[in-house]
Amino acid sequence: MATSTLLARSGSRLLLQSSSSSRLSRSALQRLPTAATSQHLPCLSVLGRYYASKSFPPHTIISMPALSPTMTAGNIGAWQKNPGDTLAPGDVLVEIETDKAQMDFEFQEDGVLAKILKESGEKDVPVGNPIAVLVEEGTDVAEFESFTLEDAGGEKPAPKEAPKEEAAKSSEKSDSGSGTAPPSESKESAPEPVESESTGERLVPSLDREPNISPAAKKAALEKGVSIKSIKGTGPGGRITLQDVEKATPSAGGAGAPAAAVASGPTYEDIPATSMRKTIANRLKESMNQNPHYFVSTTLSVTKLLKLREALNASSEGKYKLSVNDFLIKAIAVASKKVPTVNSSWREEGGQTVIRQHKVVDVSVAVATPVGLMTPIVKNADSIGLSSISSIVKDLGKRARDGKLKPEEYQGGTVTISNMGMNAAVERFTAVINPPQAAILAVGTTRKVAVPLETEEGTVTEWDDQIIVTGSFDHKVVDGAVGAEWIRELKKVVENPLEMLL
Repeated sequence: MATSTLLARSGSRLLLQSSSSSRLSRSALQRLPTAATSQHLPCLSVLGRYYASKSFPPHTIISMPALSPTMTAGNIGAWQKNPGDTLAPGDVLVEIETDKAQMDFEFQEDGVLAKILKESGEKDVPVGNPIAVLVEEGTDVAEFESFTLEDAGGEKPAPKEAPKEEAAKSSEKSDSGSGTAPPSESKESAPEPVESESTGERLVPSLDREPNISPAAKKAALEKGVSIKSIKGTGPGGRITLQDVEKATPSAGGAGAPAAAVASGPTYEDIPATSMRKTIANRLKESMNQNPHYFVSTTLSVTKLLKLREALNASSEGKYKLSVNDFLIKAIAVASKKVPTVNSSWREEGGQTVIRQHKVVDVSVAVATPVGLMTPIVKNADSIGLSSISSIVKDLGKRARDGKLKPEEYQGGTVTISNMGMNAAVERFTAVINPPQAAILAVGTTRKVAVPLETEEGTVTEWDDQIIVTGSFDHKVVDGAVGAEWIRELKKVVENPLEMLL
């Protein structure tokens, strides 16, 4: 009898529940629960109940994986495989929208997809719930046409989110008698199967459900003014692609449309918040409520930095192309090593409160994506060169916009940079701290400023390239004088950029 197998990829979990052979006789199946109870084999008890009414060829249930540590449910995107298709380790099975991003679920087993239990567009599918059926090669998948969710064990409630301070399993024994001791494992025997109860949520007709659409296509549709419900998708599983949106024409009230009909329509559109948007909202609200922000601004002269950048790019022979942001990431790392208090985080774990001072500088870089803001991490920015930083930022930025980041590439970081310098209209702004970090640097656009200069011949005017930056600091961790010291060190290294090369 095969037991459950746990596979991990990039922090994700895939639960595979293997079935018994369909060649078991009816009398043997009826004896399974009794035998399992008498021999203390709960897995056999579950299988006995599971196949008492129906029998299918040997198969494995594919469940909704946890693709991030905080994920409790996910939305089903486009299926990349159809029933009858062969699967190999590393194949993309389905796209899943998590609370962090839209990710490809790469399967790690050999077999054949026999049945899809959750179609594209299904929302809030709890982690661990059945989504598909896998069989070995040579099995007739036609026998699974009548296979249902109930045959796979039915729907399960979403797991409750673990408390933030809980870092590990309880070290207290279950039989200690303490009121805080975990329940005894012996009391957690498999419950008898019961009829699943309604969640009380309103059933959404398929016509009212949001169509399956890629993030880039959704953004383009909003900008173009095209209703996504009027577009027929040509991608895998009927997914609406960017090309479909480009071919569509905006729907507008024609000249022949009655004015009364136009006036009677709604003057707004309610757009359902995605899982990622909800997560962003909760984290930013938590940051503003729990982290006492204060702000320190300064003006950076980047004339020397721009000349150094031009010289380095000219001699690169096409191997790299440095940006101003690459220099600023390195400058943040240098300043954070000189003022390590800023490179710290506030932690409340195990009933204790500590300020964790990090020994390496991992710079989170704010990247705007079609589905929301993400912060991929340039790790060890203090110990790598400008060309490496440039290459890493380009790669992370592209995969962030494509929704292809792994959880470990955007979770963590010790300090953040948010750069709006590409928008010439943004002179300065303030940013919200990315918890549990204690600082974030907001970067405005580059401006040419006339600067008076005293010479022997009198006062002359020179043009200086300048950027206004604003540091947001968590006062729980960083005192005002310390934040000002960090800004001074940042200004020093930016205005003397050769120090970055030492």
